[in-house]
Amino acid sequence: MELLSPAGRWEAMEAAVQNGADAVYLGCGPFNARRGAENFTPEQLPEAVRYCHLRGVKVYLTVNTLLSDRELPQAEELLRLASRCGVDGIIVQDWGLAALARKTVPDLPLHGSTQMTVHSLVGAEEAARLGMRCVVLGRELDREKLAESRQKKLEAEHRTRQAQRERLELRRKQAARMLRESGYVREAEIDK
Repeated sequence: MELLSPAGRWEAMEAAVQNGADAVYLGCGPFNARRGAENFTPEQLPEAVRYCHLRGVKVYLTVNTLLSDRELPQAEELLRLASRCGVDGIIVQDWGLAALARKTVPDLPLHGSTQMTVHSLVGAEEAARLGMRCVVLGRELDREKLAESRQKKLEAEHRTRQAQRERLELRRKQAARMLRESGYVREAEIDK
């Protein structure tokens, strides 16, 4: 299991890395679902990737909005920048952008965003046919369908907030135990 954390700005990225994230996802420029938030600039992206990779953390770039034909040249430049920086994968929503990415930056793994609304195995198979290594499946899929997707060798992510909360709670308990055992912090201070 990979603990993937959002990193909307530098401070959030550092916090995610320092608190045990295996990977972060971030936006750069106007083509991500959080374009109203503070995002990374094209000038910051190479340094962000270096920071994460030095610490063994993967970086996924979100390009997860629907694009018009006139936006594709700018999006293509962003894809090229991501490839030059060594981003570990691109998270996409737009099927046309996915096709463009396969031609432009075939070295970059593609992941289907939750915004793609893939909620059937047929959709997941189509995403795989188009070269996506991973796709976020809708919450509507039951366990049998998830098992079937694994049999077909599709890497699928099924959003389970409960599993993430449990893993973070386990890490919190481990950190609290270490602090208690160190003798530097009283138990009452840990629980605050």
